[in-house]
Amino acid sequence: MKKITSLLCAALACIPLLTMASDPKMNLTQNKTELAAAPLPQSSEAAQKFPGEVQDWHGFEMVVHEDTRIVIPHQEADGKPWVWRARFWGHEPQFDIAMLERGYHVVYCDVSGLYGSPEAVARWNAFYNYLRFEHLFADRAVLEGMSRGGLIVYNWAAANPDKVAAIYADAPVMDFKSWPGINDAILARYGFKDQAEATAYTGNPIDNLAPLAKAGIPILHVVGDADEVVPVAENTAIAEARYHTMGGTFKVIHKPDAGHHPHSLEDPQPIVDFIIQHSQGQGDLAADQIVSDKNFILRSDFQNSRIQFEQQRRGHVAFIGGSITEMNGYRPMLCEMLEARFPETAFTFTDAGISSTCSDTGAFRLEQDVLSHGPLDLLFVEFAVNDDQDAQQDYEDALRGMEGIIAQARRHNPKVDIVMTFFVNENILRKLQRGESTPSIEAHSQVAEHYGVSVNHLAQELADLITAGKMDWKKFGGVHPNEYGNTMCATMIRRALLQQWAKPLSADAQAQPYALPDVIDAKSYIHGRFLPLDALQMDANWTVGVPNWPEENAGAVRSRFKEVPMIYSSQAHAKLTIDFEGTAIGAYMLAGPDAGILRCTVDGEQSQEIDTLHRYSGFNYPMTVMFFNELAPGSHSLEIEILDNRPGPIKAGGTALRVIDFVAN
Repeated sequence: MKKITSLLCAALACIPLLTMASDPKMNLTQNKTELAAAPLPQSSEAAQKFPGEVQDWHGFEMVVHEDTRIVIPHQEADGKPWVWRARFWGHEPQFDIAMLERGYHVVYCDVSGLYGSPEAVARWNAFYNYLRFEHLFADRAVLEGMSRGGLIVYNWAAANPDKVAAIYADAPVMDFKSWPGINDAILARYGFKDQAEATAYTGNPIDNLAPLAKAGIPILHVVGDADEVVPVAENTAIAEARYHTMGGTFKVIHKPDAGHHPHSLEDPQPIVDFIIQHSQGQGDLAADQIVSDKNFILRSDFQNSRIQFEQQRRGHVAFIGGSITEMNGYRPMLCEMLEARFPETAFTFTDAGISSTCSDTGAFRLEQDVLSHGPLDLLFVEFAVNDDQDAQQDYEDALRGMEGIIAQARRHNPKVDIVMTFFVNENILRKLQRGESTPSIEAHSQVAEHYGVSVNHLAQELADLITAGKMDWKKFGGVHPNEYGNTMCATMIRRALLQQWAKPLSADAQAQPYALPDVIDAKSYIHGRFLPLDALQMDANWTVGVPNWPEENAGAVRSRFKEVPMIYSSQAHAKLTIDFEGTAIGAYMLAGPDAGILRCTVDGEQSQEIDTLHRYSGFNYPMTVMFFNELAPGSHSLEIEILDNRPGPIKAGGTALRVIDFVAN
């Protein structure tokens, strides 16, 4: 049974920012900051994906929502790279504009009055999770810290070194003892008892560079040597010397006669060149040349799908997984390959990728999202990353979800060819480089071997190439691979399939069914399904229909879910009952920042409390929560009650439950 836990950042994401009065010396004139921001008459499709008002910013679309800004490039660069600016939005914007012209998004989240404190870091964590998981921004951001923005840029980077591509800081504050000095605002924001505790503090950016150096983060500073507001000797000079000692890349562009102003450079090209040079990965070979065949585990000749495509001249090909499947990545590349290989075949391509979802959800939605679209001939599946990081599944949970998918597909059509791909995050990558594995890959590997499913072990291929010095993580593009990384994946699959399909095929060839062995785990979700609405009995506190999201005040919700009917309530002690057959019961739901605690009781006997607030609940996070998954076969009845909100000064979550579908096995 997976335990759903909450993090402080999810709670803080909902707390309004209390800005502090700025030090007069740090106020900037606005003559080169914000242009007159008039709403655009019609926003683009890209801008409409973000909540807020769309405005013009230097000829680019900018979406403004509360204390955040997101500026959209005219043509998005491969991998969706981005610059995250801290403080003094719009002032000396030449670097931001130059990066927008290169296809980078530029974003801003105002934490100016928090001075880089833990609360500021928590707010940035929530905003990062929103952009990374909701909008599939690149895993690593280019951080831009101007003046006091140095505090949040460096403190966030030290807490999240794996999420930073490079740092550009301009006359940055690296020690609050230098600026603004130990004052009441610093004492309050950091929670210090007194001046002595603040003076002894060793968590300022100049003290906390080791995680950045270890992660290989390149740093560029632009400073005025005559700066009396944020003296170079007390900030940049100390950081530069320490970072070089640690073996890190740290370049400083000096302006000999300049003070704290003007910031940046009139021509930002040296800054752009440094960022582009140091934040891009290595690797000279093309993506379709760098990969080998050794990490594709072939367990099929794929003649069943070939016979269908060639003889019947039609075919149903489906892709199921998380955001890596949903994004414009390896999936369209393989669709293009199939159409080129079988030009006379009429294909039905089903994209069943849903960001953030794990193999559990896949097993329960397979019938609705894939099998209901007609006989299935070729299936591509990936859930290794989401089972590892989003759901944090153990071996048993990962096996039950993946076995549910594969067994259902083979029972639907015993002749279906299947390719399982192991994509990769940094946790998986590190373990594979050490010769270890993860529960998701171990569980999925056992399912693949048991059912004779071929595996594209892209994760191991990448680990081998990086270990050999032929490739790096940045070049691959991160958890959401860029075009290069997706081409690596598609190439490995394409080679395996085309090699098998190159063999002569007899005129009377017939597709042969795969063996369907006994299940590995009797509690696997091989009968996973959505329950009909008439299985529910609800009191008057529940609503069935499309939520009025503005009135719900429940945070951001993805466009794919905005018009989806749900069963929902925000009333403590609301109850409903579900009658079902099987061994498992759960809910495919959205967990927003107001997600509640449930008391779940089955057959009036077993009872437990489940906190549905997820660590990514800063937005409405789609997930499947299993209430019970090891029941005796037969008829059961489940009662759910929403409990009172959590006690304490900061109430993380609330009393809401929004269910897309109840699930059973």
